[in-house]
Amino acid sequence: MFEQYTLGIEEEFQIVDPQTRELKSHVSEILEEGKLILGEKLKPEMIQSMIEVGTGICHNIQEAREDLTKLRCIISSLARKKGMEIVAASTHPFSHWGDQKIYDDERYAFLVEELQMVARSLLIFGLHVHVGIADKDRQIHLMNASRYFLPHVLAMTTSSPFWLGHNTGLKSYRSEVFKKFPRTDIPDHFDSAASYQSYVDLLVKMNCIDNAKKIYWDIRPHPFFPTLEFRICDIPTKVDDTIAVAALFQAIVCKLNRMMDKNWGFRLYRRMYIQENKWRAIRWGLDGKLLDLGKQKEVPTRDLIRELLDFVDDVIDDLDSRKEIEHIHTILERGTSADEQLRVYAESGDKFEPVVDMLIKNTLENVPENCFD
Repeated sequence: MFEQYTLGIEEEFQIVDPQTRELKSHVSEILEEGKLILGEKLKPEMIQSMIEVGTGICHNIQEAREDLTKLRCIISSLARKKGMEIVAASTHPFSHWGDQKIYDDERYAFLVEELQMVARSLLIFGLHVHVGIADKDRQIHLMNASRYFLPHVLAMTTSSPFWLGHNTGLKSYRSEVFKKFPRTDIPDHFDSAASYQSYVDLLVKMNCIDNAKKIYWDIRPHPFFPTLEFRICDIPTKVDDTIAVAALFQAIVCKLNRMMDKNWGFRLYRRMYIQENKWRAIRWGLDGKLLDLGKQKEVPTRDLIRELLDFVDDVIDDLDSRKEIEHIHTILERGTSADEQLRVYAESGDKFEPVVDMLIKNTLENVPENCFD
């Protein structure tokens, strides 16, 4: 039985050769033993140099932290047995998508056949956070309202400044790569669960999709689980950052849901305005400005995130997530993974190898060394 505000977190990791620092198509070598230990919590993705793990259903953020850190530890241990390391970052600094092997699976073969180079070049790694909300109409109304905050959280998680050996000038190049897929980005808002289902049914009827899993929006009602799924983020390199982001999504859903219980409205903004803020988060991360659509002016991104923290403050003690939410102030002060990657790159004389070494190290920061006790 799913309870309200439960959490599920999915992370996609790079498999990296620590000698060459390149991506390696070694997922099959990890999967066999990994499946025996983790079962359905472990699965391959389309690219063989990627491995995905997902927590169980977590009743609070503390459970999520325990599960997530253990998963990082296990995956790292399995990779090291094969002479590999794992990295949490949404793009690899220099490996090329053309050198990667596609995982041998009928679903991925169909995807490549349908989308061609758009699918083959999808060498990106993400983070998905599920928050439990069983009522389908509530899911839609909460999705509508939550959209406004998505660029704020993206700015906090940026980890993809490099692509194919180039400094892109963006903090989240992953977001631009993923836009090539159909049915991505910020969704429009819907009047009800019925209107959303009508949209899905029409796409199925017209042979656009076979089910709602092929709707890849930055936030969506999950087609099979009673959850609202947040998909906008780059994957943070440090596990503490991922936990803070998951706690924030949980708090946003809880706050907006309580507002609905009290018949308090939340102004819905058109997709085109939220998309403007998403671009600003992609380009500048925490160092830019977002549009305060209520005040109709630019505001420093860090200030708007602090306003978001004030907005959810009255629910986080009930969720027992104050410690995890407070970590967001640390992110605002020190910057994101993208900021640190760019700093290391500049300090090393524009070399990528030290960037990868830093990512390997930081992926396991505050992750237990022994997960098999």
